[in-house]
Amino acid sequence: MSYTQLAIIAVPVALAVDLWVLRTRLVLTLRWWITYAIVLIGQFATNGWLTGRRIVTYDPSAIIGSERSPFIGDGRLFWAPVEDLGFGFALVLLTLVSWTWWNARAARRTPPD
Repeated sequence: MSYTQLAIIAVPVALAVDLWVLRTRLVLTLRWWITYAIVLIGQFATNGWLTGRRIVTYDPSAIIGSERSPFIGDGRLFWAPVEDLGFGFALVLLTLVSWTWWNARAARRTPPD
């Protein structure tokens, strides 16, 4: 399975876990989108540094685009493959959904003071 296919699967899976499986519904809040925007800035900076300097490279048969690594274009955004956006979104969402769900579960089990 290619990196592109996995990224296409990761986003709806993360959304399904948030909206229907654990029902935290983070993506429906402004707080989530502000948080994600902040994380995205860091992701662009980190991915740009690593891929722009060719510290990290990708097999062109596994991503959209070629082995060229332009700033924008050819399936790249700030040097990184666009698939990294999907993985980053899914990773951050699933992490925050897990924290939110576990915190709510712990709060339900803890008796009030």
